[in-house]
Amino acid sequence: MIKHIVMWTLKDEAAGAGRADNARKMKDMLEALAGLVPCLSKIEVGIDVFAASPACDVLLYSEFATRADLDAYQVHPEHQKVVAFVKQVAASRSVVDYEI
Repeated sequence: MIKHIVMWTLKDEAAGAGRADNARKMKDMLEALAGLVPCLSKIEVGIDVFAASPACDVLLYSEFATRADLDAYQVHPEHQKVVAFVKQVAASRSVVDYEI
């Protein structure tokens, strides 16, 4: 099993909205992938509620049966729609993939 974790810090203002609104939109868009991308086994999306330091505004946790499934997810057209939005609103991104 492959676990895919991504953390983003968002711009204060982007795509005509503030950080909090964009975080909620990202969460909704990412969670909607659960029904659209068949190789996606599990997805959880969280928005920072405690203003942790160092800051991260949105976190994605997802699981895939194989590396090939993760690769298919990355290029899936529905995922690419989310990526296009995220690129507009994210100031930074960190990612880790690991296998268990």
